[in-house]
Amino acid sequence: MKAAAICMILAAMLCASTAHAAGCVDAKSARKGFVLARPGIQSEFRPVAGEQILGLGRLRFVGVGNRHHPAGLIEVFRDSDTGRQAMIPFSDLRKLFPLKAGAKATIEFVELSPNKPPKGTKTLSLVVKGKETFRLGDCKYNVLAVKETFKNGDGETLDSFTALYAPDLQAALARRYDEGTGSESVNGYETIKPLAE
Repeated sequence: MKAAAICMILAAMLCASTAHAAGCVDAKSARKGFVLARPGIQSEFRPVAGEQILGLGRLRFVGVGNRHHPAGLIEVFRDSDTGRQAMIPFSDLRKLFPLKAGAKATIEFVELSPNKPPKGTKTLSLVVKGKETFRLGDCKYNVLAVKETFKNGDGETLDSFTALYAPDLQAALARRYDEGTGSESVNGYETIKPLAE
């Protein structure tokens, strides 16, 4: 009697965990769109022509904005309540993908904003440092740790972080700042669900 009851409980737990894991967005279901969220931020990801990812974000302090990312990694256009901004690269970003561990690239670009002339060129250096696993709720994703460093025309660093990029989703799930120091922090999404839900 006890063995039968234990088997029934284990079977129910296995079915529940399998059903829950089935709710995770994978490479196939990501093509239909998905939502990444954390408190105060919700971003909808929708594939569009040219392998770009359109993100519709709702941010606590900024409001709603649209962003375009080739393959979901590098933001090339933003239109939000705070204004518009475009990053015009001087090379074809599609040649960077698919990313592989050890890959390196330097992209020269100019930033354009309405009513502001560009202040010279800038560069973005990418270094794919390796593979990791990142958890969103009960879902786990294989990610590439991509070091991104933005510099101005004088070579001064404007921003630097490591993006935790999920190739299956074509989305950066988190950013790691001050890596390897006592101030290291991770700023990332906490949940994922299909767009239809």
